[in-house]
Amino acid sequence: MDQPGNVTLPAGLHDTTRIGYYRNYLTELKKAIDNGANVVGYFAWSLVDNFEWRSGYTARFGLVYVDYADLKRHLKMSAYWFQKMLQRDRKN
Repeated sequence: MDQPGNVTLPAGLHDTTRIGYYRNYLTELKKAIDNGANVVGYFAWSLVDNFEWRSGYTARFGLVYVDYADLKRHLKMSAYWFQKMLQRDRKN
């Protein structure tokens, strides 16, 4: 799930499309587990925006926005969503 690499910092932090992607994907993964799939783990493709061999810096995949000018890192909304999802009651 990527965003354009030239997105501004405010727009990059407001990544609701990525949240929807993870929510939908993990919902379907849970259904597969409930139906007997042998899933032993899951991880987000990239925790931080980075250089992609095929796309260079033209796509952003991370949960953390990297300002390539000064390399400062900023948590995106999806990072906070992921954190909250991981901390929720496991009984649900």
